[in-house]
Amino acid sequence: MSKSIVCYRTYGSSSRRYNQQAFTLVELLVVIAIIGILVGLLLPAVQAAREAARRMSCANNISQIGLAMHNFEFAAEHLPSGTVNDSGPIRNEPIGNHMSWTVKIMPYLEQSYLYKSIDQTKGVYDPANAQARQTQLAVYACPSYPLSVHLGVDSVDIGSTTYGACYSGTEVPLDKDNDGVFYLGSRTKFSDIGDGSSNTVFLSEKISEQGDLGWMSGTRATLRNGTMDPVKKNFKLVTSNLTSNPDNGSLVMGGFSSFHTSGCNTLYGDGGVRYLAASIDPIVLESLCTRNGGELTTTYDW
Repeated sequence: MSKSIVCYRTYGSSSRRYNQQAFTLVELLVVIAIIGILVGLLLPAVQAAREAARRMSCANNISQIGLAMHNFEFAAEHLPSGTVNDSGPIRNEPIGNHMSWTVKIMPYLEQSYLYKSIDQTKGVYDPANAQARQTQLAVYACPSYPLSVHLGVDSVDIGSTTYGACYSGTEVPLDKDNDGVFYLGSRTKFSDIGDGSSNTVFLSEKISEQGDLGWMSGTRATLRNGTMDPVKKNFKLVTSNLTSNPDNGSLVMGGFSSFHTSGCNTLYGDGGVRYLAASIDPIVLESLCTRNGGELTTTYDW
């Protein structure tokens, strides 16, 4: 109960008596507890709203990349090569040309000045391209990803990307004979996509690990296949072969991944961006990631 405090004020020869109400310590603690409960109930809703906004922003990035790919195809009459190198298979090491598809579409992402600064004849890892390689492009990074740059194998901060184009439906080395759309030396046309562009994955999200070779590198850094880790439910990178096969670890590419809840945003060949659920059937995912496999993915419930 509130306590009444009696005060007296003296004005000349007369006194005035009045009561002043005040909170007790218990009442104050109750009010603080109620406020704390309300804040606790509100914060998850705020976080969910922020994640929804980040997911929409990520989808917009992917949509812009898809539009750039289509504009490149319109100008060159084929989609950009997944990676460029003299020979394959491509190893995830800073040796070779490795110019990625991400470089080819830069003029269509309003990055013409940066594109012109890149010497594509000298390769990604040449000192002449160091400044461009260290540049972080916002369109290549998902807002939900906590890190914008990574410490590369050359011990300098390099720009990274959270998006990987699809080179194969399965975990195989990146080479000239892959069954995806973007692979070594690829010049894929829409007429080569027998499964239909709306049924073929062009690009999805990936998590960049420490030592990532950066957004310019046409390696595991920007190319992934139609697999995902069946054990980890949060879409982490497939890394089991990295430890079980240390000699071939640099050939492992990995599948899709993201920091979103239960899946990741995915670009299809028709330019549509849809959410790829982590619970998708692996067979269906593999079918979606091949360009001319002849699979009837519409028969599956995915």
